[in-house]
Amino acid sequence: MKRRDFLVTAGSCCVATSAANASHVDRRIRVSLRQAHQGTLKTDMSLLDSYGPPPDALRRFYLASREVFEGNGNAGFSDPSIIEAAARYQLPLMGGPMLGDLTDRGVTIWFRPATTSPLRVKIDEHAYPVVAKHPGQAVRLMIDNLNANSAYTFHVERKGEVIADGQFRTAPAESSVDSFRIAFGSCCHKIGIHNVNLFNTVVSRQPHAMMLLGDLAVDDRNDQINMHRADYQLRDVSTAWRHLVSNVTVYAAWDDHDYFDNDLSGVPRGFKEDDREQVRAVWQENWNNPPTDEPQSGIYFNRRVGPVEIIMLDTRSCRDRSQRNRPHSFLGEDQLNWLKKTLVESTAPFKVISSGTMWSDYVSRAKDSWGTWDKSTREVIFDWIELQDVSGVLLVSGDRHGARGFRIPRPSGKSFYEFEPATLGGASGPAGLVEGCAEQLFGYDGHDDSGNDFVAFGEFTFDTQLKVPSVTFRLISQFGEVLEELALDVNELP
Repeated sequence: MKRRDFLVTAGSCCVATSAANASHVDRRIRVSLRQAHQGTLKTDMSLLDSYGPPPDALRRFYLASREVFEGNGNAGFSDPSIIEAAARYQLPLMGGPMLGDLTDRGVTIWFRPATTSPLRVKIDEHAYPVVAKHPGQAVRLMIDNLNANSAYTFHVERKGEVIADGQFRTAPAESSVDSFRIAFGSCCHKIGIHNVNLFNTVVSRQPHAMMLLGDLAVDDRNDQINMHRADYQLRDVSTAWRHLVSNVTVYAAWDDHDYFDNDLSGVPRGFKEDDREQVRAVWQENWNNPPTDEPQSGIYFNRRVGPVEIIMLDTRSCRDRSQRNRPHSFLGEDQLNWLKKTLVESTAPFKVISSGTMWSDYVSRAKDSWGTWDKSTREVIFDWIELQDVSGVLLVSGDRHGARGFRIPRPSGKSFYEFEPATLGGASGPAGLVEGCAEQLFGYDGHDDSGNDFVAFGEFTFDTQLKVPSVTFRLISQFGEVLEELALDVNELP
């Protein structure tokens, strides 16, 4: 594990320390990323048990549902055998609750009930019914009558019995002067989904939300939609995952391993347009992202949350392979126009824009990223931000395992700042520090100084209480140690 002293001259920066979490859970079974990508039953069961087995009913249910998915290419979550297994093991919920789409008035809660018998969510004295038209069908409950920037606890009840619970804090009102925190990171893969230390630490820091930037829960399933579903079911029986998403609102974008397979994009060779649409559909079904205002083919979206415009791009499925290294080949023309419109119309002091792969070209010679796909459009975006005087822009990215920060200097004299904590799964990748890169702020590869997996996430804390609004970035280990810290005010950002 390596770091580089901060080289920025703007703002303040330091390395902060904090006491690591007092307790942690030892990983009992180690699964390599190569094994996780293969996705065999043996490997997936090892992942499920990697930090200790989940409750027996969940484990048995996963085994039963996995058998159905693997044995039937058309199997869905409502398959009678899966619903029967949920009933046999007395599981009213196959997935959820998962928090999403946070606002200053409430939140949306995602469920996958295994029954049509009524459930209800209780928050304070209010009760909200949850009804599935079909067992196994995903249901989203929108709650929008709460107070801004306030903490709430919720309970999910069935026939008077509490079957799940969680908590959240609503966003600050857009006009308020307050503090707002989001966590972020990528490359969780199926390995990190079960890491109780990582997600306990994220929850303990009480972010309003978490941005998940790709390579999350499905690994290399190509057009096998049944196995995409099997991987999502594995996610939804994970103790660590269930704790995270019932206590922190998540926003999710995908990258290659969620999509088809390593480095694949657009409509890959050997596949059809219908394959891409089916993969998009199964993704949308299994995440709790905000709805989009207009029909669109990709999975990109934006949402104003307190002082931040969250903008999550689809840098995977909208690529045009036939037009590589030509304008619009990376995002597609529709998404590019949407991004420019979103940036210009946003009134948020800060805009956080995610890319599944890295914005800069410093790592791995921009392998599978903007620099080898569409430099011209990246320049169009950066020029547009500066010409339109769009302020407070921060760039986040993933894909290249490790944790890094970079400046991207501009002819104007300002710099974009890119943060890439692609370490949620602790998988190794390129060297953390790029040789001879004066623009690098810090760098960690996939292992710490003792040879253990390096697992960390990023965090932004936005403060609009100051005369000049500021943001502080922190890189935080799975055990709660603050490894890097950098403060910037809004005037230091494009």
